Amino acid sequence: MSRRYDSRTTIFSPEGRLYQVEYAMEAIGNAGSALGILAADGVILVGEKKVTSKLLQTSRSAEKMYKIDSHLACAVAGIMSDANILINTSRLQAQRYALTYQEPIPVEQLVQSLCDTKQGYTQFGGLRPFGVSFLFAGWDKHHGFQLYMSDPSGNYGGWKAAAVGANSQAAQSMLKQDYKDGLTREEAVALALKVLSKTMDSTSLTAEKLELAEVFLQPGTGEVQYQVA
Repeated sequence: MSRRYDSRTTIFSPEGRLYQVEYAMEAIGNAGSALGILAADGVILVGEKKVTSKLLQTSRSAEKMYKIDSHLACAVAGIMSDANILINTSRLQAQRYALTYQEPIPVEQLVQSLCDTKQGYTQFGGLRPFGVSFLFAGWDKHHGFQLYMSDPSGNYGGWKAAAVGANSQAAQSMLKQDYKDGLTREEAVALALKVLSKTMDSTSLTAEKLELAEVFLQPGTGEVQYQVA
């Protein structure tokens, strides 16, 4: 039945569904897992590397973690070529705002702008949705530390802990059970590793299979710091 409605992004099925958007979400479900956890003193992002090779120059390639601005970073799950386009778009948006207003762009404003772009690709013919989900981690003077998750439909929301990618439903259930308000960054990292150890396809967690990034305030100076462990 769905075959009559899944060939065009702009055609709703009788149940009111856009199948191309749902197919994009299925593509994300086959990608490596990524977790984000909001702590009292920062935000941590942990991602599972799918490409592990002795020939890969890990210092020059990133599979999961990307810095957007000095106060904002993201973790990615899905088709990386799609993600690169959106990451470059968000970086340009952040720099345009900084040039115009002489201050960093508010985190939610950037997320909303990027999701507006993603939503447009579900509404016009001849386009397909971006097959990628993001976890955005950042800090601004308006709302402090923030964690947002967005999907191919253009929806986004603020979260205390979120998971995207393979086995995201199981990871989300574990986070719901074990997350507590007021976690420190160290406790958030321990929780993320615990969840990934039970949801990843790999039998063991090693540094070669994981990427870890943190957004926090530098002690003393109060400047926002992005750090990849």
